[in-house]
Amino acid sequence: MDWGLTYPAHIHSWKWVSYGEIRGFSYYMPYDTHMIGSDIYQTLALVLEHTYRMKVGPGITNPRSRIAPVTANSMATLNEIGPGRAILGISTGNTARRAMGFPAAKVAEVRECVEICRKLLKGEEALYIEGPDRYMDKERRRYVKFLNPEGGFYNLKDPIPIFIAGSGPKMLELAGELGDGVILFGTIGESFLNYCLEHIKIGAQRAGKKLEDLYILVMTAFHILRKGETLESKSVKRAVGPFVASSLNLTALAVVNYETKGKTEAAKGEPLPEDVREGIMRFAKAYAAEELGPERKHLKLYSEYLLGWKEEHDPLVTPEVIKTSTLTGSPEEIRDTIHRMEEQGVNQIMIQPILDPYETIDSFHENIMSKY
Repeated sequence: MDWGLTYPAHIHSWKWVSYGEIRGFSYYMPYDTHMIGSDIYQTLALVLEHTYRMKVGPGITNPRSRIAPVTANSMATLNEIGPGRAILGISTGNTARRAMGFPAAKVAEVRECVEICRKLLKGEEALYIEGPDRYMDKERRRYVKFLNPEGGFYNLKDPIPIFIAGSGPKMLELAGELGDGVILFGTIGESFLNYCLEHIKIGAQRAGKKLEDLYILVMTAFHILRKGETLESKSVKRAVGPFVASSLNLTALAVVNYETKGKTEAAKGEPLPEDVREGIMRFAKAYAAEELGPERKHLKLYSEYLLGWKEEHDPLVTPEVIKTSTLTGSPEEIRDTIHRMEEQGVNQIMIQPILDPYETIDSFHENIMSKY
C-alpha cells in the first residue's frame, strides 16, 4: 500500500509535505481550486524542490480552468524540475468551478483534454480546437506540439501518468477507460467502494484493460477516536466533517446529473448501493442557498471549503456517513479497513489533514503506517 497527502494547494505546504516524506508518505496531490488555495503549479514546484522522492501533481485540475496545451506545459515543466515524479490528476473540476459560481466541465471535455495532454506529453502533435465563444465567431482547429523538446524547458522523456478522478458512473467509466490511474473521493465503505470499482471496470473493459491494470487511489480524511469520543462527537465532526460534506456532495451531484440531468428533487440515487444511498443523497444540497442569488452565493458557500466545519452540515454528518467516507475509529479498526480496501483493489490511501498537518502525519504514521 502506498501513502499520500492532499490539501487545498498551499504555497507553504512544502514544509509539512517534506516532513511527510520523512515519515513515509510518497505522494502529494493538492486540490487545484483557484479561489480557495494557492496556485497549484507554484505550490508543486516548491514541493519538488524540497523533497527527494515525493511524486506530485494536481489532484485535480480541469479542462475549463486551464486549456489542455497549458496543462501539458505545466506538467512537462514539473517533470523537468523532478524527473519522473510528476503525475497529472484531472477531472471535471466540480469544486474549482463551483467555487466561482460556474458549472463543472462535461465528461466529453475531460476526454478531449486527456487525449490532447497524452499526445503532447509523448512529444506528438495534437489537434486543439478553440471557439466559437463570446470572443470568437467561429471554430478554429489547429495542431499543436512542444517546439523545443531538447532545450531544457520541459521534460518529455520521463513518462507522466494520468490519473482521472470520478464520482458518478460516467466519469468513473471514463477513468477506467482512459486513465493510468483513478482517483476516488471518500470511498471507504465496502459497498460504496465496490460500486465505484464496478463502473471503473466497465470503462477498463471498453479499452481492453482489466481493473488490475489501473492504479486506484482513494482520498479521505483520518481521525483516531480519543478517550470519550464517539462518531457523534463535535470534535470528530470538526476533524473529518469538512471532507465528508465535500466528497459526498460530489458523489450526490454526480448521481443527480446521471439520473435526472441536474434535477435534484427528482433524483433517487438508484445507481448507489442501497445501504449508503439515503445518507449520500442527503448531501446533494449541502452547498445550496438559492436565496442568496446566483452572482454571489458561492462566495459564502465555499468559504473555508474543505478546511472549516459548517454547523449547517451537522445533521448530515451522521456516524454512518463518517464510516462510509473516512478512516475514523480505533487504530485497529482503521488498519482492518485499509487491509479490506487493499483486497478490493486499492493501491493508495491519500489523507487530507484538516486540523494540524504535522499532528495528522505523526498520528497516521505511528498508528497505521508503521504497524500496517
